[in-house]
Parts: sequence; structure tokens; C-alpha cells
Amino acid sequence: MFSLGDASHSFIEFALRDDAAETIAVSTVAGVHGPRQTIEGVNFVVGFRPELWRAVAPADAPADAASFKSNLVGPDGYTMPATQSDIFIWIAGAAYGNVFDVATSVVDNVKTVATPVREITGWTYQSNRDLTGFQDGTENPTMVDAPEVVLIPEGEPGAGGSILLFQQWKHDAAAWRALTVERQEAIIGRTKAESIELDESHMPADSHVTRTTLEENGKELKIFRRNTPYGSVADHGTVFVGFAKEQHRLQRMLERMAGIGDGVRDTLTRFSVPLTGAYYFVPALSTLARFAAP
Repeated sequence: MFSLGDASHSFIEFALRDDAAETIAVSTVAGVHGPRQTIEGVNFVVGFRPELWRAVAPADAPADAASFKSNLVGPDGYTMPATQSDIFIWIAGAAYGNVFDVATSVVDNVKTVATPVREITGWTYQSNRDLTGFQDGTENPTMVDAPEVVLIPEGEPGAGGSILLFQQWKHDAAAWRALTVERQEAIIGRTKAESIELDESHMPADSHVTRTTLEENGKELKIFRRNTPYGSVADHGTVFVGFAKEQHRLQRMLERMAGIGDGVRDTLTRFSVPLTGAYYFVPALSTLARFAAP
């Protein structure tokens, strides 16, 4: 999840087969690996529906991890859909040819226990921008600080793992492009060219920055975003890939975007519509390896 700079991505969600035992499913996924040659190498992130993981490894499951069980509905009826699946595999690499080949192999390897229900191809746009034209992840913690934000601390159930929020957001590209740059900046809460946060006197209460900034007891609660663009000229948007050591941070961010609690909805949600929503627990590699065959 910390491997930055990968240009090509494949996100695949799987549903467990009716005849598949949960322990066998985790063991099968734990045995998946990439090419043996480093020149063909890709990166893997593997996650499980929290309840599935808890059934197999109760001592290694964080207490607050839970599925995206039902639609999240704001006070004005705005809805973020719940499309929870059982297994999540994210494959990323420098070249899509390698990613494609590995993704094909992964699907073949797990087909005895799980069936793909959703696959999204992500790619890099203008180094670090999403398809609104704004930089994505500007407020991410540094790579020095990110593990403290993302990874469950030692001594706690699920230590070394993380909670993942995975969503697909479709952009209303025509409506967004029709806005002036100044209006776009007010909606995001940052300048478009330099990604500088607007000062307090010019920051709208319904800007994306305002609604996704979380503070509790005077302390900001950060998450780590690994979003990518997806799609074609006619149909595109953002794959939201957000990690945190506490699910509460991710859930509260969504609630604030929808206006739950104070009725102030994130204006960006009027130009970008969520199509999916799921939470997964991403175990530490050392934990997952215990379930792999020798």
C-alpha cells in the first residue's frame, strides 16, 4: 500500500462461492503470488470482508472493523451505496501488461473459492492528479509518518494490518468542466495549479477540504489515500482507496461528506457520484503468511 509511483492498477473484488469454506478461501488467497522475476514484479494488497477474516482469525481482527452493510444516506436523501464483497485484491505495477497477466493468474488461482464480481482498471493521470484536474492526496502523511496513520499498533488485534475503504466515484465531467477555475477551487478548497489550501477567510464550509478534514479533541485524524483515475473519455472518475488504522476515521469522513450530523453536504458530491462502497481488513503480510500452504 506504500508503493508509490505505480502507473497501472487492477482492483478486483470477489464473492465467496457458496461451497467455499472461509478458512480455505483465506488460505487460497494467501498462496497467491506475483512473477518470480523482479523485472516483471508487481505489488499486491489483499483484503477480506471484516467478518470473514474475523471468523478465520478472531485473535487478529480489529474490534471496530465491519462491512459496509447498508447504504449511507444523508439528510437530503443523498446516498452512498453499499456493495460489500468478500475478498479484495489490488495489483499495481509500472506496466499494465504485467498487471494484466498477474490479474489473470490471480483470478485463475482463486476461482475454486471465489468469483470476480467487479474489476476496475486504474491508471496515472498527470503524475498525481485526478480527472477533475486537481492534485489528489496532497494532505497525505509523509512516508515517515504514514505507517503510524495506517497500521494498527503492535499489541492490538490486527497489529500491522489496516482498514481499507474502497469506492468507485463517477464524475459528471461535462458539468465540472463548465465551471470556472475559481468555482472549482472553491468546491475543492485548494488552488488548481499549485494545490495550495485556501485560507480560512476564503474556505467555504461545504468545500471538499472542509468536509473531509477530521478533528477530535483538537487533533486532526488523518488517513492515507491511494486514489487512481479510471475509465474512458465518455465515462470516467476516481477509484477511492483509503487506509486508516481505525475504521471510525473513514466512516466519519463519509458521513461528513453526506452532511450527516450538521446538514452541510460536500459540494464535490454534486459533481461526483459514488457507485460502490466496501470496507476490507488488510492483514499484515506476516499474519497472512500463516495461512499459506508451505
